Amino acid sequence: MKHKIIAATSLLAAGALFLGGCSTGAPDAGPKIGSDGTGTGTVSFLGPEDPAIFAPVIEAFQAKNPDITVKYSQVPYDQINSTLQQRLGAKDDTIDVYTVDQPRLSQLAAQGFLEDLSSLKDQTKAAVHEAQYSVNLYQDKMWALPVWNSTQLLFFNKTALRAAGVDYPSADTAQRKTWEQITKDAKTVQAAGTEYGLVLEQVEAYYMLQALAESAGGGSGITGDDNLKVDITNQGWEKALQWYSDTFSSGLSPRGVNSFQTSPLFTSGKAAYFVGGPWDVGAFAKTDVDWGVAPMPYFEGGSKVTPTGSWSWGINPASKNKAAAKKFLEFASLDPAGNLATTAATTIIPANSAATEQYLPKLEALGGNRTKGLAALITHENTETAKPRPVTVGYIQFEEIMGKAFGDIRNGSPVGERLKQAAQQITDAWKQL
Repeated sequence: MKHKIIAATSLLAAGALFLGGCSTGAPDAGPKIGSDGTGTGTVSFLGPEDPAIFAPVIEAFQAKNPDITVKYSQVPYDQINSTLQQRLGAKDDTIDVYTVDQPRLSQLAAQGFLEDLSSLKDQTKAAVHEAQYSVNLYQDKMWALPVWNSTQLLFFNKTALRAAGVDYPSADTAQRKTWEQITKDAKTVQAAGTEYGLVLEQVEAYYMLQALAESAGGGSGITGDDNLKVDITNQGWEKALQWYSDTFSSGLSPRGVNSFQTSPLFTSGKAAYFVGGPWDVGAFAKTDVDWGVAPMPYFEGGSKVTPTGSWSWGINPASKNKAAAKKFLEFASLDPAGNLATTAATTIIPANSAATEQYLPKLEALGGNRTKGLAALITHENTETAKPRPVTVGYIQFEEIMGKAFGDIRNGSPVGERLKQAAQQITDAWKQL
């Protein structure tokens, strides 16, 4: 979901509903001293987001800690992983805190690129939901603190459904639709004149498609005591991806459209149903489309599963100011006010449970009548249906190979054959770990 958050930078005006814009703080307060630092001075923070997104949390932190200055540096999302590998591998001590893509945490920890934060395990477990706690563990140690969370929602075009005589899906999770019913309804709406029946926002992303396989009984695709055994050729995975393939081959969903091009199809009225995240609420609220929101569907007879997870923040073991860096992390994650400030300029769910309780009613209000029931819906998904991406040192290779497989299947490759090929590629890649 990361690139969608970066694209949401244009929603800063909407985010201002939650907290006013802020400056980035005072001049450097002094040198770093010793391996842990003095707990004062400058904290260097690295991530892929626009600086304006983190300005509110930086100002709020500095107001409480006037002897610490936080300096944020942005690295483009498509360069963040390679930049971290290069600089952390060289023990670059000019990075104190950095954003951690949650499913990549275990590999970063195994490489020695994250400071052990296990002393904060109890506090973190009490502050966040289980999925946001467990995703930060590797070999029973905690390596980062959760800052943001996410889910997926079913948005629908009321005008298109009404014209086709199709009932609106309910925001009530007890009335969650199945993929089979949504597919049938989407075809009806498309036949009535809407260009596309169904659009998945992150169309080739494991983050989104994992939930399909999990719902169909296929599991995450990764098993074994060390989570280094691939399992994507089972009946559940084949069922889910055959359905996925069929939506494109039938023309229900568009081929040749990337993840940055999907939401405009919905905001222009060209899609009946759209599966996207809470970050879309702000953008959709600005459109003239009459829309509503409902729970993400599931396969008939299967599990109700939704994606979850986002960014955590970790400390560079080579940092010379770990004490101040830790204060910043605790504020941004474990302090409800601090965690809420991380979402002030973007529509993303805070990881802290207390912050979420304050945030969700405001997010619901952002969409007016179109998002009635959204707060209760997201609360339910976060606690009852959220399934985190698997924690494995092989996640990077897995995600990259699966992304290519999803693209090929979307464009017509036979599902069974392509999954077998991907399974072998992943197995071969993991032999090198």
